[in-house]
Amino acid sequence: MKVVATTRQTQGTSASRRLRHTGKVPGILYGNGNAVMLEIEHNPLWHAMKKEAFHSTILEMELDGKGEKVLLRDFHMHAYKQQILHIDFQRVDAKQKIHVKVPLHYSGEEGSPAVKGSGGLVNHVVTELDISCLPGALPEFIAVDLSNLTAGHPLHLNDIKLPEGVTPVYHSGDHNPVLVTVTIKGGAEEEPAPAAAAAAPVAAPAPEKK
Repeated sequence: MKVVATTRQTQGTSASRRLRHTGKVPGILYGNGNAVMLEIEHNPLWHAMKKEAFHSTILEMELDGKGEKVLLRDFHMHAYKQQILHIDFQRVDAKQKIHVKVPLHYSGEEGSPAVKGSGGLVNHVVTELDISCLPGALPEFIAVDLSNLTAGHPLHLNDIKLPEGVTPVYHSGDHNPVLVTVTIKGGAEEEPAPAAAAAAPVAAPAPEKK
């Protein structure tokens, strides 16, 4: 996807406000060099940002007629208007790994044993995943097949196969977070059945009466 931008000559709150009144969005491009203040036409940017890929793929930026490979890093919206107030991009170096969030696309749950056999409700606990990879290996999304999902067996990160060259970025020390759970009728999450029932203790014989 492509973004057309020009260098912004003026800075400051008043200058940004005047820029917005002309139908443009103030922004910044940083990383691997000097930061550059940008201005971008609002309406094309607004429509581009409605697409999922704009938020998780390498973008082609045409800056003053020259090409840059960039990632969307942050943006600020008006509190109640459909207006982008500011946007941040980061330059991408093909030889340096990037850290980015990509969406998870789940499929196959309707025909899974969890839904078809147990009548369960599938809960997508995680909808996007933090990953690290080289720019050339960045996937637009990660596909997750739930056709074998069963009630009582949550799907963890280690249960899925990530694209080649992609590694997860862990948080809070949890190296195998739950991605999907199944709730059975009644609103409770079904627990896995124990491997074997514990043997009931044998009652001691009552002492004989004298």
